[in-house]
Amino acid sequence: MHCKVLTKLKKRRCPITIQRELDFVLGDSYVQSRRNLYRIVFLLAGAYNICWGLHAAWDPQWSFRFGGMPELNHPQIYACLGMVIGLYGVLYLEIARAPEKGFILGAVGMFGKVAGPIGMVALVANGEWPARMLVTSIPNDFIWWIPFGMYLYDAWPSFWRDFQLWPAAPDEPKPT
Repeated sequence: MHCKVLTKLKKRRCPITIQRELDFVLGDSYVQSRRNLYRIVFLLAGAYNICWGLHAAWDPQWSFRFGGMPELNHPQIYACLGMVIGLYGVLYLEIARAPEKGFILGAVGMFGKVAGPIGMVALVANGEWPARMLVTSIPNDFIWWIPFGMYLYDAWPSFWRDFQLWPAAPDEPKPT
């Protein structure tokens, strides 16, 4: 079957089109080999983030009660954070839908999963938040590092290849 697809695509003269259509038809081997795993991981991450965001919007003081801290004067700020976290969940669902094309969204998610604990450690180190709040980084961030890292590692070659094949604007040189 692959030979028939390749023969049909070679009749077209644009190598970018051939490469992209081959990737679509045959799939990228790195992500394809673990496609079901990544679909499950990002489906779970999406559901978790959406639930967390809804909970934060519904009860924006819960985290502060858990940490034994005074409640916020303006809980709407934390409710807004819940909305942003929930939107991350929607992005994770998009990766679950099409893991072959989610590298950028996954990279943004991984950045948040790394930056969040760094900020949390800084708050605890400065004495602004109690150390018991660090436990929230386990389900929010740490458990996702390995599967997100595996996904980014597997999705990078396809992303980089597509980036290099991206046609340059007429007045710009093609990337090398």
